[in-house]
Amino acid sequence: MSQENYIQQLANYIKKNLAKGYTLDSLRIALENQDYSRISIERAIKLANEQLASSAPIMKEKPRITYKIIPELEESAKTKKSFWKKLLDLISVK
Repeated sequence: MSQENYIQQLANYIKKNLAKGYTLDSLRIALENQDYSRISIERAIKLANEQLASSAPIMKEKPRITYKIIPELEESAKTKKSFWKKLLDLISVK
């Protein structure tokens, strides 16, 4: 089996399992536990990412950014009392 075919098979395995919902880290660990070399795994991951990126749809529209003007809060809401001031108010009322 040629090196390119071997890497392509690993890349297909990675793409198939990514589609199933497995994470890239879990696939990397599983392949390492099956005695695949780290270099082969990394090459296959790189190839799988390139193939997935080339098949991804291209965005034709730019996202729109909208702005909202938030009105100022009422004066009473602006000046919140701290816990200690509330406590002092309670003590002074008695």
